[in-house]
Amino acid sequence: MQLILRQGRVVDPSRKFDQVADVGIDEGRIAEIAPRIPGKGRREIDARNLAVLPGFLDMHVHLREPGREDAETIATGTAAAARGGFTAVACMPNTQPVNDSGAVTSFILQRAREVSKIAVYPIGAITRGSRGETLAEIGEMARAGIVALSDDGHPVSDGQVMRRALEYSRLFNLPVIDHCEDLALAAGGVMHEGYWSTMLGLRGINPAAEEVQVARDAILARQTGARVHIAHLSTRKALETVVRAKAEGVTNLTCEVTPHHLLLTDERVASYDTNAKMNPPLRGRDDVDALVEGISSGAVDVIATDHAPHTIGDKMLEFDRAPFGIVGLETAVSLVCDRFVRPGVIGLGRLAELFALNPARILNLEKGTLAPGAWADITVLDLERQVEVRAADFASRGRNTPFEGWTLRGGPAMTVVRGKVVWSV
Repeated sequence: MQLILRQGRVVDPSRKFDQVADVGIDEGRIAEIAPRIPGKGRREIDARNLAVLPGFLDMHVHLREPGREDAETIATGTAAAARGGFTAVACMPNTQPVNDSGAVTSFILQRAREVSKIAVYPIGAITRGSRGETLAEIGEMARAGIVALSDDGHPVSDGQVMRRALEYSRLFNLPVIDHCEDLALAAGGVMHEGYWSTMLGLRGINPAAEEVQVARDAILARQTGARVHIAHLSTRKALETVVRAKAEGVTNLTCEVTPHHLLLTDERVASYDTNAKMNPPLRGRDDVDALVEGISSGAVDVIATDHAPHTIGDKMLEFDRAPFGIVGLETAVSLVCDRFVRPGVIGLGRLAELFALNPARILNLEKGTLAPGAWADITVLDLERQVEVRAADFASRGRNTPFEGWTLRGGPAMTVVRGKVVWSV
């Protein structure tokens, strides 16, 4: 065999498999999983005391290329993803120009083939220029290779435009990923509206700005039957809306949360650190507790990073003027391992669901499984590995992290894509 991973704890929720075993890989695919694979492989790796999981897929990443290569490129972003344990990423369309045509989609795919060791899946814009007015060339982008639609960062405020987009998306079996924000209710805010925004004298974003749009999308998902995925959900009431809709039979509605919304509250903004500025903003403790319960209970479908790199110059502005967003590809898995897996909030099977199985299902990709015959995309974790977050060491061009200096236990040890080790400690 091309590669054998020996005696790791193999966890594959797609087959309800969790036991110590060998994983044999041949021709880039999973050939066999067995308690012991006889014979020798061309390369063998001792995976004892390591966890072997289906390859992680981050379905919410901003790679910035084309147009803002000073902040990130496909090469640097995917190198960061591989270091973070991700075997694939789906990249948002807010490039310059916006990915609203087959030409831009094709450029991204071609560039990824040239410089990336992991898989890159472009997401196309819902509307032209992501302006929320006229539908983009969805059919053209679908033929070029997009895996979803989103105007991420630019909410589709017009309900009729969103309805038409959902109806049209069904023709191509594409999920629509929505950044839920009522701009009138958000009122130009820069952080969560509450005690800390009042204390700091910063304009707040009312949580209703998210919750109203989530409710609208749940209704449209029910009406159209289209697949709707709520991006970076951040409030208790928004999550309750999704849970209620699912209970009522709207199984085509899914949602994601980010590590920063699971770990930080709006109090983190107290120092006016622009690395704590993101949209949706960091919320209050009650919202954070609800999201943590959501990843444990199964109410949340996906953990995604919303990796949003910015230049140092962009972030070194007054809090009001600095752009929203933080990087996350190189910290997400360690943060979740340290704060949620090791304490037992979630198990390794649930971790694989959130980072691998569910993102693959939502994007309709043949990934997220270690079943024999599947592509050998594998994330290997070391739950004892000591990780110190140092932005200066990132492969990403972005340094904008609120987790600088955190010491974490647990994280990626190796990233395997189609049977090839593309990164290891």
